[in-house]
Amino acid sequence: MHKPPSLVWLPADHRWLGDRAEKMPFWVLGDKYAQAVNGYCGAQSAVFPLAREADIEGLLDLVDGVLLTGSPSNVHPTHFGAEMAYEGMWLDTERDALTLPLVKACLRRQIPLLGICRGFQEMNVALGGTLLQEVHAQPGLLDHREESGAPYLRQYGLAHEVRLEPGSQIARLAGGEVVHVNSLHGQGVDRLATGLRPVAYAPDGLIEAFEMEEGGGFACGVQWHPEWRPAENHFYEALLSAFGAACRQRYEQRVSSNSATLSAR
Repeated sequence: MHKPPSLVWLPADHRWLGDRAEKMPFWVLGDKYAQAVNGYCGAQSAVFPLAREADIEGLLDLVDGVLLTGSPSNVHPTHFGAEMAYEGMWLDTERDALTLPLVKACLRRQIPLLGICRGFQEMNVALGGTLLQEVHAQPGLLDHREESGAPYLRQYGLAHEVRLEPGSQIARLAGGEVVHVNSLHGQGVDRLATGLRPVAYAPDGLIEAFEMEEGGGFACGVQWHPEWRPAENHFYEALLSAFGAACRQRYEQRVSSNSATLSAR
């Protein structure tokens, strides 16, 4: 019998969509994230659109990893003690209410966790860090946003190099200490949360990736988008594959534990 794949939970975005003044609520998941999980993590995506904080522990019993996706929306500034830097900021309070406690639960239970772009920022905020709401407005920092209106091939194309910390897991996956990545973010890390170790820096010094300082399991956040055409980028593919391997290990542990419980009955 064919063994089912490991399951990776991808929290969806909550958006109001429509082509008229009256819009309807939708839960949205970018196809490229699901394709990356299926094709490069060797797993199946799971979406729980109506999940709430009270559901997290029970749902984590059913999955083998969590991938926090990127999104056009931002974490609400109140979660890191700030006011909105500008009017019209795209927010998603429904997602915030789920993902911030979800990060803590994953780390406590050592469930594989990969945060991409917004997900990277969610991990930092969930653990007590803060964000720069407009990186491009900070003296000495580059404009890390994509070219608005450009073809996606250009928006997601390699934008700048990042310097990786020697000996870090991400440097081992890259096979070196300098890689080139894409860049599609307006916000970034201001104060890094306690317990996170910076492992990648942009040329302007902005933190682009972090890992947990202590504890077992796979837990990593990256500011770039490795889900974009990983077949054309060995580093992106290696990162997704490492996450997938951690999820498969979790799957084997989960299945063994469930089998042992059934046998004891």
